[in-house]
Amino acid sequence: MLVPPRGRPRAGRRGTALTVSAAATALVLATSACGGSGDDGDTVELRFSWWGSDERQTTMLQVIENFEADNPDIRITGESTDWGSYWDRLATSTAANDAPDIAMQEERYLREYADRGALLDLDEAPGLDLSGLDPLIAESGDLDGQTFGAASGVNAYAIHADPEAFEAAGVEMPDDETWTWDDYVEISAQITEGTDGEYVGTQTMGYNETGFQVFARQHGENLYAEDGSLAFSEETLTAWFEITQELQENGGQPSAAEGVEIQGGGVDQSVVATNRGAMAHFWSNQLGNMAESSGRDIQLLRYPGETEFERTGGFFKPAMFYSIAAGTEHPEESARFVDYMLNDPAASELLLADLGLPANVDVREAIADDLPEADTQMAEFMSGIEGTIVDGNPPPPIGAGQVVEISSRVTDSLAFGDITPAEAAQQFMAEVEAATGGA
Repeated sequence: MLVPPRGRPRAGRRGTALTVSAAATALVLATSACGGSGDDGDTVELRFSWWGSDERQTTMLQVIENFEADNPDIRITGESTDWGSYWDRLATSTAANDAPDIAMQEERYLREYADRGALLDLDEAPGLDLSGLDPLIAESGDLDGQTFGAASGVNAYAIHADPEAFEAAGVEMPDDETWTWDDYVEISAQITEGTDGEYVGTQTMGYNETGFQVFARQHGENLYAEDGSLAFSEETLTAWFEITQELQENGGQPSAAEGVEIQGGGVDQSVVATNRGAMAHFWSNQLGNMAESSGRDIQLLRYPGETEFERTGGFFKPAMFYSIAAGTEHPEESARFVDYMLNDPAASELLLADLGLPANVDVREAIADDLPEADTQMAEFMSGIEGTIVDGNPPPPIGAGQVVEISSRVTDSLAFGDITPAEAAQQFMAEVEAATGGA
């Protein structure tokens, strides 16, 4: 269960986006500060790989140092990269039988690595306790009766909204428990018009397939079925693209060229983060970065349409997974580190909600008073929507990592007027089926 924060939160925010210097340096090998290889020869050497910003790297190294202080028989070398470089490096090292002992995984890639036999079944990992994980995401790393990923934390996809932009436009913030997709389209246009374009109503929403996944679930469908096939209708996808086209035509979202540029800048260059727009679609754990970049009190809103159709579409997603390499020479020590990351409040006291709200319910409650203001708001938002969530999602099929690029191509073609919403739906479905084998 999600635990509402208690007490007065501390001000400030730890997380920052990837800096230019970090992006230029594709890989940072970061050896922790504790100890050498061990004079007695009994020290076990492990490698732990993750993606993220310079700030995450700094925090993670402190977590590793604290772990080593409590476990002097283990020494961990951290390997940190940006998102794009991470998957290229992990694929190369795995193919060369040189995978890190412990690695972060994302749900789009989990099945691929599991099916390749590259991941250890965590149910067999000695000493690893998964019993404290939130039931809503506890089995999210399970495939065919085995557990290949343990969720680091929990996220939800949401609208990030800037109340100052709404006020400047003379538009009231929506009631996110009842607003519809028509409301969303109308409000977006009103904001652009009401500020003479100083603020755009909303950022283009088609680049991340997660938005459509929520929309499909609202219609009783889904992005993928249990067997990896597509689980939505062409009609539903066409309706989704029609919303995007209407926003393009009424000025509620940026122009096609602006949309491409904004998307390439990530969360820090979003219309909300740069005080150029009222709404944008991002994960809940990105609220802190959004608030810090914008310098404003950004609010989380539930997705439109949650009370409009057959059911709600929102869901909890594992922020990321911890996995252990099937070929590790030290499964016990690797499991000890993953157990520490999941179950020891000392780790989460440093990481806070950077990896999502902690997956372990007791740990989540233990750090509630320590969360910065934005993370406190995120925790309250997540607690508020918990009762509306019907179910989770099947793990994505092999090839799902290509869907982000497919979404971008189709969204750009639609925005530039090269294709219609119906043609966009046909193209998306054909390309995703080709990428995932999900015919």
